[in-house]
Amino acid sequence: MRGLPALLRAVPATFLRRRTAAGRRSGAPALASGQAASRGPETLADLIAGLPPELLQRALTHSSWVGSRTGSYERLEFLGDSVLGLVIASALYDRFPDREEGGLARLKAFVVSRASCVQVAEQIGLSDLVLEYAPASERRRRDAARSPSMLGDMLEAVIGAVYMEFGFEQVRPAVVAVFEEQMEYAVTAHVDHKTALQELVAPRGLQPAYRLVEETGPAHARVFTSEVSIDGAVRGTGTGTTIKMSEQAAAQEALTSFGARTDGTRG
Repeated sequence: MRGLPALLRAVPATFLRRRTAAGRRSGAPALASGQAASRGPETLADLIAGLPPELLQRALTHSSWVGSRTGSYERLEFLGDSVLGLVIASALYDRFPDREEGGLARLKAFVVSRASCVQVAEQIGLSDLVLEYAPASERRRRDAARSPSMLGDMLEAVIGAVYMEFGFEQVRPAVVAVFEEQMEYAVTAHVDHKTALQELVAPRGLQPAYRLVEETGPAHARVFTSEVSIDGAVRGTGTGTTIKMSEQAAAQEALTSFGARTDGTRG
């Protein structure tokens, strides 16, 4: 995971402060579902609402809007990606003491996937925040608010921003809470094997490549066989009554070859 050693260092005490009602900044944005009014541990929406305006705007700035990429959200996204990964990894480690590494890796890959980040961005109303506070023209703000890819990136960027402002110990429970539904789904429901495989190998700079290798049976009852290759080597083969089903089966076999099985145990 990128940046993990830095995140494991002690967090400076000044980063661990909690905001009081008197200390909330003027002009702080309000997010969806009345989260900022919740009691008890602060939600991710609370923490975003407490960001300094310049830090919030940086987290909502696409690289195409500024002359230098360092002025965009990309550096915060890099940091937020590592914070999110560590938060979810530690939560899964605590919750499932009997799961081996492969099972934990599969669960984490789904929870921190781009699709999950987009769902959480929608859940907390990040698109509304972009429309109101992103430092760009109205057209660009609308385009960003409608772009799942940009919203997913911006979610990681704001996670990086709240980590910078409030520290890991305060960010951790807020991120766990907002990703709770994704963690429950990963454990109890079907997880797309192709997505799980892609998320598993992506940190290694690799991408799965699928190829249809055989079609058999009559026209009304075709059976398809597909294989998936990673870095030029075939890692899984599967069959199904549709090409998509055969690719899913191939991805499942590939996950097993990497030690990540759908039942959460090692192969």
